[in-house]
Amino acid sequence: MRIAINGFGRIGRTILRQVLALPQDKGVDVVLINDIAPLETCAYLFKYDSTFGPYPGQVTQGNAVLDVDGRCFPMTHSPDLTRVDLSGVDVLLDCTGIARTSDVASQGLTAGAGKVLISGPSPAAEITIVLGANEDQLGNARIVSNASCTTNGLAPLVSALDKIGGIASAHMTTIHCYTNSQPMVDAPRGDLARSRAGALSMVPTTSSATHLIDEILPHLAGRISGAAVRVPTASVSAVDLVATLERGMTPDAFQSALRNAVDQSPVLGWTDQPLVSSDLRTRPESLVIAGPETRIVGQNQVRVFGWYDNEWGFSARMLDVARLMVER
Repeated sequence: MRIAINGFGRIGRTILRQVLALPQDKGVDVVLINDIAPLETCAYLFKYDSTFGPYPGQVTQGNAVLDVDGRCFPMTHSPDLTRVDLSGVDVLLDCTGIARTSDVASQGLTAGAGKVLISGPSPAAEITIVLGANEDQLGNARIVSNASCTTNGLAPLVSALDKIGGIASAHMTTIHCYTNSQPMVDAPRGDLARSRAGALSMVPTTSSATHLIDEILPHLAGRISGAAVRVPTASVSAVDLVATLERGMTPDAFQSALRNAVDQSPVLGWTDQPLVSSDLRTRPESLVIAGPETRIVGQNQVRVFGWYDNEWGFSARMLDVARLMVER
């Protein structure tokens, strides 16, 4: 699979780290990286990562090339992707966060890539795919959204619960680490609460997963609400879901059914340990369900709590969905 990365920020750099960890015979070849930042800056930020730690190998830069442990990745720095030659690229991974209109989202196709996978919600995508929830709907779409990190954690869980007991209604709260969309010190934003310093307060806000669930699992549209609380941690977030099931069951039956669903899922994990968020850093699953925090009240109301590394797990899904796109 020949991929190119447009946007060498948090997700773009994490994707490259994961590619480098794969055996080279796995067939994932990064043929080009494009970012508007200078090559020296890109190399520095890849080598020294405040969340995941320094890259353990050697990182240098040459003439328009990022060299990591002797593997050379050509780099361009064009704000207009149509000026970059992407001939022979199977999938462009657009990690810029700005591919929200059709003219921007289609630039990779114009440049020669076979398909485009966008690292976030995008109205310009032909379809939004979440592995473990609706990948059977992919078809041969050429511009695909990988949804959001929270949606990747929530949708497979909702799908599993609906199969177990049928979801009558549910509410999700994501306890989410701060991101670059929040200021480090108080500064104006459209959302007044989001204008406050992200590393100093818990900030109640919205989550794109609320409306994306309706799109990904349309038979549940209108049954699931959601909200977010941004918290002063740098990585790893959580999904706290309370759902009312249509079919009641005993606590033992529910736990058994949920464990079985996790065992069969390509993206869900489980832990029986009393973990905290930092323990889940670099976990590749979309959601790791915390067994000790999961329970049923009566026979119909369930509470499921799960962790997700909102950068590492999401980046892993970018590569997984790109593979599916190439196979179609």
